[in-house]
Amino acid sequence: MRALNWMPRRCRYDPENPPNFTLSLNILFAFSGTFTVANLYYAQPILNVLAEEFNVSYERASDVATLSQAGYAVGLLFLCPLADMVPRRPFILFLIWATATIWIGLCLTNNFEVFISLSFLCGVGTVTPQLMLPLVGDLAPAHRRASSLSVVVSGLALGLLIARVLSGIVANFTFWRNIYWLAFGAQYLTLILLYFFLPDYPAKNKGLNYFKVLWGMAVMAVTEPLLTQACIIGFLLSAAFTSFWTTLTFLLASPPYEYSSLEIGCFAFIGIVVVALAPVWSRLITDRFVFLFSVVLGLAFEFVGIVISTFIGSFTVAGPIIHAIMMDSGANFSHTANRSNIYNLDPKARNRINTVYMVFAFGGQIMGTAVGNRLYAQGGWVWSGSSNIAFIGVAIIIGIIRGPRETGWIGWSKGWSIRRDDVPKREPAISADTDVEEALPSSDRSKEESRAGEAILSN
Repeated sequence: MRALNWMPRRCRYDPENPPNFTLSLNILFAFSGTFTVANLYYAQPILNVLAEEFNVSYERASDVATLSQAGYAVGLLFLCPLADMVPRRPFILFLIWATATIWIGLCLTNNFEVFISLSFLCGVGTVTPQLMLPLVGDLAPAHRRASSLSVVVSGLALGLLIARVLSGIVANFTFWRNIYWLAFGAQYLTLILLYFFLPDYPAKNKGLNYFKVLWGMAVMAVTEPLLTQACIIGFLLSAAFTSFWTTLTFLLASPPYEYSSLEIGCFAFIGIVVVALAPVWSRLITDRFVFLFSVVLGLAFEFVGIVISTFIGSFTVAGPIIHAIMMDSGANFSHTANRSNIYNLDPKARNRINTVYMVFAFGGQIMGTAVGNRLYAQGGWVWSGSSNIAFIGVAIIIGIIRGPRETGWIGWSKGWSIRRDDVPKREPAISADTDVEEALPSSDRSKEESRAGEAILSN
C-alpha cells in the first residue's frame, strides 16, 4: 500500500498550481478505460469454447458473463461512492492492481466454479472507468468538459469493441487462454502508465459516513428533477442498446444471413464510427449548446436508425448496420451530454451522482435484454425493434417536457434558448470547477463558490 501512495513529483497536488488537464492526459484516461472495461467482454464471444473447455452446458457457461456483469454492478453501487471520500489516485491504482492480480487465476485455473467466482471478483474491480469519468469532470475546464468526457466515453466503447473482436480472433486461431494472458498484460501496462502519470487529487468530502452516503444517493435520485430526468433517459437508452445487441446475434445467425460467430463478431467494428464521431460531436454541439439539446438530438438520431432497421432488417443487412451506427452514435452523444449536465449539480458529489446514473443505466440493460429476447422469441426482429422504438420515443418525451433551465419537474421556464450561458471566452489557469475547498486559499475559495453557484443556476 505504501508503494501505491508514492507518486512522482509532477503528479503531486499543489493547491497553488492545480493539475493541467492536457490532451495527453485525456488520451491516457481513455486508454485506461478501454483496457479496464474490456475485462467485462472478453468472455462473451467465446462462451461456447469455455463450455467445451470446462465440460459444462452453454447455459452454465453463460454464467461467466452474467457474474462478471453482476460483480460490476456490486462495485458500481458499493465502491464508486467511496471515491467522493478518499483520494482517487491510490484508490484507482489499488483497484487496477487487485483486479489484475486476481486475473492471474482466470489464466490458470481448470475449475469452472473457481473461474466464475474469480470472474465476479474481477467484475467488482472493473469499475475504475466510472471513477475516471467524474475525475475528468473535476480536472477538465468547464468549456471543454463535454468534449473531454466524450474522449473517455469513446475509450469505453473502444474497449467493448477490442475485447469482442480480439477474443474471437485469438480463440479462433490460437488457444483461448491467450486472450486472458493478453488482458493480464494490458491491465498491468495500464497500472504502470497511471502510476507515473495520473495526477493526485485530494479527497473532496472527508469525514462522510459511508451508509449515509448510500442513503443520500437514493434520496437524490427521487428529489432532484434534473438527475431524475437524466436517469430515466439513461435507463431507456441502455434498454434499447442491450435489446439490439442481444437480439442481433439471433438475427444474423438465422436465415437469410446465417453468419458465423466470427462474422457476427465483426459487427463490433461499427464501434469505430462512434469513437471517431463522438469528440467531433461534443466539440461542435455539446460544448456550444445546452446539454439537453445534445441529449434530444442524439435520441432523435438514434430513433431514425431504429425505425429504418426495424422494418428492413429482416431482409437486408443494411438495416442492422444503419441501426448499429445511428444507435451507438446517438446513445454515446446522449450519455455524454447527460453526464456533463448532472455533474454540474454538485461538484463535490460527482462520484455519487455518476453512481446513481449508472445504476439506472445498468437497470435499463437488464430490462432491455429480458424484453428484447422475449419479444424476439415471440415475434421476431420487428417485435424487438418496435420495443426499441418505444424506449427511445418515451426518452424523447422525457427530454422535452422539462427545459434546460427549468428548476421544477415539468416546464420550460427561464427561456427557450438552446445556447449555453456559461461558456467562458477564455479559460483561467485553474479549472472553473476545482472544488477541493480545503485545498484552496480563502480568497480563491469564494471565487470558486461563486462560479459553481452560477453553473448550477444556469442549468
